[in-house]
Amino acid sequence: MISLQFLITALVVVVAPGTGVIYTLALGLGQGRRAAIAAAFGCTFGIVPHLLAAILGLAAVLHTSAVLFTLVKFAGVAYLLYLAWQALASDGALSIKPNRDRDADWRIARRGAMINILNPKLSIFFLALLPPFLSGNPASATMEMTILGAIFMAMTFGVFVIYGVFAAATRDYLLQSVRAMAWLNRGFAAVFAALAGRLALERA
Repeated sequence: MISLQFLITALVVVVAPGTGVIYTLALGLGQGRRAAIAAAFGCTFGIVPHLLAAILGLAAVLHTSAVLFTLVKFAGVAYLLYLAWQALASDGALSIKPNRDRDADWRIARRGAMINILNPKLSIFFLALLPPFLSGNPASATMEMTILGAIFMAMTFGVFVIYGVFAAATRDYLLQSVRAMAWLNRGFAAVFAALAGRLALERA
């Protein structure tokens, strides 16, 4: 069940930069190490509903229901565009600037969780990723998917924390340059907008 092939596959998926990684990097650069860890926790927690959906078979319902998939998808698109604005606005939650007040950990984590909760492709992803690594015993399938999902989440949290801590370590250098901060804010806004566009084009 827990094979080297699964661990390598999961690691490749987790390491690849996605919306959660970008969010964690933005918080690490904008608010420091603790904020990055809170972001990583939130993004990881946001996986739970999709994992449960895959285990309970609800992901198949989402996959076959065009209306439900579209509703969740465009809620996710709207949220990513909101984050893009938060990176551009001078007082935005994702803006990078010196001497800013750090957001409460629970707010940071909540935003991270919403990023993943509002991505309907994650449920379908787990429905495709986990079954090939099961033992084939129907009696233990639910437990095996739960264990594999927990391992995936642990890897997600660990990798995201590494990304975030690295970003936080470069924070002091970047905050010395007004131009660098301006370009970073524009860059993060552009990335979130691009991710929103990509999500809008996704199909069930």
